[in-house]
Order: sequence, then structure tokens, then C-alpha cells
Amino acid sequence: MRAAVFHKAGQPLSIETVADPRPAAGEVVLQVARAGICGSDLHMTEYPDVMPPGLIMGHEFAGTVVALGDDIAGPWRSGQRVTALPLHVCHHCEACDGGHHALCPSVVFAGTSLDHPGAYAEYVRVPASMLQTLPEGVSFEEGAMIEPLSVGYHAVRLAESIKGASVLVLGAGPIGAAVTLFARMAGARQVVVSERFPTRRERALEVGATAVIDPAEQDPAEAFTRLTGGNPQVVFECVGVPGMLREAVRLVGIRGRIVVAGVVLQDDSFSPLPALLKEVSIRYSQAYDESDFEAVIRAIARGEARPQPLHTATVSLDQLPETFESLRAASPHCKVLIDPAIG
Repeated sequence: MRAAVFHKAGQPLSIETVADPRPAAGEVVLQVARAGICGSDLHMTEYPDVMPPGLIMGHEFAGTVVALGDDIAGPWRSGQRVTALPLHVCHHCEACDGGHHALCPSVVFAGTSLDHPGAYAEYVRVPASMLQTLPEGVSFEEGAMIEPLSVGYHAVRLAESIKGASVLVLGAGPIGAAVTLFARMAGARQVVVSERFPTRRERALEVGATAVIDPAEQDPAEAFTRLTGGNPQVVFECVGVPGMLREAVRLVGIRGRIVVAGVVLQDDSFSPLPALLKEVSIRYSQAYDESDFEAVIRAIARGEARPQPLHTATVSLDQLPETFESLRAASPHCKVLIDPAIG
């Protein structure tokens, strides 16, 4: 099969012909219909010690079942349209027993290990236990966005009840946009999004933001108060760079809640005193559970969630290396999908 292969930091992905995956017991192989480019993939390729040479990345995908290994539990068969949680886990720890597979101490995300290649390819091998059916009316494009949408849904769920709350979302990339979408669906009274890029601010309004702020032009604290009449009760940090947690603490109101969904790969620090003086609650959100995938799929199938504004481009495998590198700089794109069938 053809795949995009990572070799080393600073070098573009290479389109190569590699062996087709074969399913082990409990696994299936999908023909990839769409795969998403994730910001975490971009970040990880900047760290030579994180990504092994020869890796095929890609943990956001949807496709069709084309091969099944032995000992498959569940009603899976060739030809089914599916997505999957991109998780390889132990199934016998505290996290797995509780259904929190992304928190398994042994978890390996697809596309981060040579043993578990990802979906920047024509085919991908996944555990059958992680499959989710795409119902009629949910497209492959939407199916490939279930994973990042579930990250946003999970973050909103961890904020607990936000019905009637005033919410500030820091960042309107794919995760910030997903948080905006589901915060509005959860009944937040106001969802204000702080984002530097105009196209992303426009997209945030498309998915439900009640107002947007350009933090390069105005102080988000002053702007939020002017727009809503008070301080945010809930702040979602969806940028993932050092200093943003400190900024979230500054912005949140008395006894406010902060949910951190942005991934920072470097050391970060902040003074705890401002958080203590406001009795701020800080909670980190890591990925999702199966129930989050199921809820997002239902919301799309019922027409309650419209993720189409998040999808800004589709590229072929041959276009992927150049597109991947272009996304390292400031970009108007939100979610770029790969279609391996495009010539």
C-alpha cells in the first residue's frame, strides 16, 4: 500500500510503498476513506526523541472494514462503514476496567508507534474492540472528524453542568471549535471565543460562538466583561502552548472552572497564588471515552451537531507532505482531511 512515512525531524513526510497491514487476533483492517491531520502530529515531529523513524502517523480516520482477524467479538463484517478510537490498551487495568481506555498506563495511540501504524495510508489496522459504526447519514468526512470532535465533547463534559454559564474558549483550532460547538449544545448562555486568526474567529461563530475576541487587539478580560457583563465562569484552554494556563487563571472568575484541553509538550509553570485567591478549579481533559464517540456520532446522525464548518480542505496522499509542512505556520485551516483514493 501507499503511505506517508516520517523519517526525521525537519524532513517532510515521504510517500512510499509499504507492506499491507494484516490483522492479528482481535483486530480488523480498514480501507481508509478519510484521515485527519492533527496538530499533535505536527508538534511530535518537531521532537527527534519522540517519533521513531519509519513511523506512519494518523489517529483520526474513517473507512470500510476489509479484513478481520480471528477471535473478533461483536457484529463486525467486511464492508461496514466505521471509525474507531485509535487506542491500543491492556484491557485489564483500573482505567480499562472503568471504561477510560485513553487513561490506560499502557495506552498507545495509533500512529505513534512502529507497532501500531496510523492512517496516513491506504489501510490501517485497529482493534475490533475500539470500532464504532457510522450510521446512515454520517459521511466519511464526518466520521474522520469524530475523534477531534470527541476531544471537545469530552472537555465540555468534564466541565460538568455548564447550562446557563458564561464560557470563554481560548483558541479556535479544531479542538476549540469543537468545544464551542458542544458548549452551546450543552446550554451555555454565552460562549465567547478568543482567537488571533480572523478565519478561525469566523468559523467559531459558524459553530455557535455568541461572540469572538481578537487577543492581539484587545485584552480578553476587558472584552469578555464588556460583551457579557461579568467574568467567565468556565474557561477552556484549547491552545496548548506554555503560558496559556497562567492566562486562563487570570481570566476566570471567582470560583471559576478551567478545563485544559490544549497539549503542552514542554515544561510550563504558573504561580498558584492567583488561582488560590479565587478558589479556581483546574481540570485536565485527556482524549475521550467510548461514550463520547457514541454521543458525537448520535449528535451528527440526528442533525444536532453540524461539524462541516470545521472541514476546510481535502488532499491526496501525494499532496500530504507539502500540506503537512504548510500547517506548521499560521494557517486559516481548521481540519484538513486526507483522501487516499485521490490520484
